[in-house]
Amino acid sequence: MKNFILASLALFVSICLFAQKSNPPGLDLIKEADLKKDLYAFADAHFKGRSAGTLDELKASMWLVEKYRTIGLLPAGDDGTYLQFFTMWRNCISDNSSIRIQNTEYKLWKDISVAQMANVNINAPIVYLGNALKIDTNNVDVKNKVVAFESASLGINLNVSLPTWRYNRSILMKYGMPLIRRGAIAIIIVADDVAEKAWDDANENFKRGSYDIEGGPNTSVNTKVPVLWVHKNAKNIFANGGLNIEANLIVEKYPYPSVNIIGKIAGTDPTLKSEYLLYSGHQDAHGIRNSINNDSTYYGADDNGSVDVAMLANARAFVKHPAKRSILFVIQGAEERGLLGSRYFTTHPTVPITSIVAVLNGDMIGRNNTDSAAVLGSQLPHRNSADLIKMVLDANSEGPKFKLDTTYDKVTHVEGWYFRSDHLPYARLGIPAVMYTSLLHEDYHTPSDNAENINYPKLKKMADWMYRTGYKVANAINRPATDKGFKLER
Repeated sequence: MKNFILASLALFVSICLFAQKSNPPGLDLIKEADLKKDLYAFADAHFKGRSAGTLDELKASMWLVEKYRTIGLLPAGDDGTYLQFFTMWRNCISDNSSIRIQNTEYKLWKDISVAQMANVNINAPIVYLGNALKIDTNNVDVKNKVVAFESASLGINLNVSLPTWRYNRSILMKYGMPLIRRGAIAIIIVADDVAEKAWDDANENFKRGSYDIEGGPNTSVNTKVPVLWVHKNAKNIFANGGLNIEANLIVEKYPYPSVNIIGKIAGTDPTLKSEYLLYSGHQDAHGIRNSINNDSTYYGADDNGSVDVAMLANARAFVKHPAKRSILFVIQGAEERGLLGSRYFTTHPTVPITSIVAVLNGDMIGRNNTDSAAVLGSQLPHRNSADLIKMVLDANSEGPKFKLDTTYDKVTHVEGWYFRSDHLPYARLGIPAVMYTSLLHEDYHTPSDNAENINYPKLKKMADWMYRTGYKVANAINRPATDKGFKLER
């Protein structure tokens, strides 16, 4: 009888330990209803797409601050606040710029578009090279010349996300840059059918120019070679030859405010509370742009409101059930402008950078099949901590049991998505870091990325997965180690 009682007790303890391992406390505080309510409010038209550097981004940031305060997060920004303001610099083409070809004025953004900026004043003949496919870029003599050619889609991968945003850049890299390296002083590209369809989207991006934080590569215009696009209907004009261009391009530089929202939950362990697990997301989207299906607001519900509301849900769980380590919640500004907020935080951390033991970043976690997902940073050379990845995978097997897509994490994947989200600046410092995602979809960077189109059961499962992982990291005896020899491919 005694043995039976001891065996029963051992079984009971085992069941309790298994339950504790599988279901960390606070899991029941992550509720689909809260996620939905928060996301409908955050991705509402009221915030006009939360474009970085605008009042709309700042208003949305204040909404998040109030959520932090209500949940019970402690301020962890600058000066005892939840906020860490930073200046982002915008370089753009001045409205005072002018372009004339053969004495005909080409109206900026209507007749001609500036894809690559430069402060230049050019008065020179144009050498037309014909269709891009016929150019021998290794032998053509273009030194000190203004050259023009017709774009060609053959050999350009159009099976990528945002093809209308990326086609012009692909043409420039494939055909324009070799000419610049051979000494061309300006490039004019005549649109083909694909570029013509992409004109509106590409034009919106070109108008905005480039952004960076102080000291970054885009805070001054490094290139001296402008790249211009003209419409397809200009082909015959250029093909006839004998053209001259007079271009006075003026690049202006403006400062804009952006902000990181930072809150923390103090750890319970006297020693480990000086270390931090960092949850990461971004609050900005793409604001008001060219209309698609009669809607011009790019709401950013999945990208990246889904992660922001999941972080709020995780915060509710950790506030009620603190971990041994402290938890830092950092929602970074201006991610869509080039990871500016995360780059700023990693160079101006509000806690010692060496005290951050791991970064759980999320980017788009609320769409596609309910049973599939991905985590970037799990495959070499992107994996920088086998310890962290084990916790991530164990958390998945114990809870949501997603079927994991590993293709997006491969070096050969066309999207190169590992390099396009806020975990990257942390990983470059050797801090164990991953990115949770439910992957791309047809509404990515469009007005259809709205709260109505979110898969809320999926979002709940993703939020659970991030919490389960975070609970493991924040309570582990040893911090996850960075893999020796970690080096990204670029």
